[in-house]
Amino acid sequence: MNAIETQALTYRYPNTSKSTPAAIEGIDLTVAAGELLAVIGHTGSGKSTLVQHLNALLKPTSGTVFVDGKNIWENKKAIRQARFLVGLCFQYPEYQLFEETVERDIAFGPKNMGLDAEEIRRRVLHSLQYVGLTPAYLEKSPFDLSGGEKRRVAIAGVMAMEPHVLVLDEPTAGLDPGGKEQILEMIRQYRGETGRTVLIISHNMEEVARMAERVLVLHQGKAAMQGTVEEVFSRGTELAAMGLTVPTVTRIFARLAQTGLPVHTGVYTPEQGVAELRRVKWEGVEA
Repeated sequence: MNAIETQALTYRYPNTSKSTPAAIEGIDLTVAAGELLAVIGHTGSGKSTLVQHLNALLKPTSGTVFVDGKNIWENKKAIRQARFLVGLCFQYPEYQLFEETVERDIAFGPKNMGLDAEEIRRRVLHSLQYVGLTPAYLEKSPFDLSGGEKRRVAIAGVMAMEPHVLVLDEPTAGLDPGGKEQILEMIRQYRGETGRTVLIISHNMEEVARMAERVLVLHQGKAAMQGTVEEVFSRGTELAAMGLTVPTVTRIFARLAQTGLPVHTGVYTPEQGVAELRRVKWEGVEA
């Protein structure tokens, strides 16, 4: 069963004329359980609008959204369930921290689910572990933490609801290189330990290449491409026409191939680049 499926999903903002293009239009998407899907596209392409449909924050103008095979707009119970099954972490989620302590902030979602105190405590501790923080943080004020720590606490609050699907909108935005790497490693560990489905919106093509299994490209509200990282990034010319780029290492290897060096151009991560250069050296080809 797919974790997420949309059929002909279309959304028009209220009070806009029929001549105004839809924010998203005709989106057909399937996300398998346990998959990590990256959603990319130029600013205004409809990425955030799309993911806000997955937990019923926005109601489609037309089309259908299924979570775990169920139409989330079937009835009020299905709507409420979708908001717990799909955990959405907005860009800069640390701006939404508001409680006096880290523990109370992380516990906010589970409390709204009507869970008992023992289960809430268990979830708080588990989610804190997922984001790489110790129980010593629980009594701290979230406003006394570093930017990266605040980001991790905010994400922990979504993880504590134990959603079947975790959606992260630009999870590394605004962080320094060390903070970005901590967030990416946190996502890897979370998936490894839970096997949950993860969707990431990102402008960072290097991160997409390293993390994702499949990629959805949105352009002017429509699904322009879908496929594996290799399938999508191999269409660099088309991506460039949409204002997008391929990873830097991919451009480097394309240039090397143009100079006559017999390298493969399907290189999307630094690790793949190192392996490819070793292959060329092993075969005795001189640069």
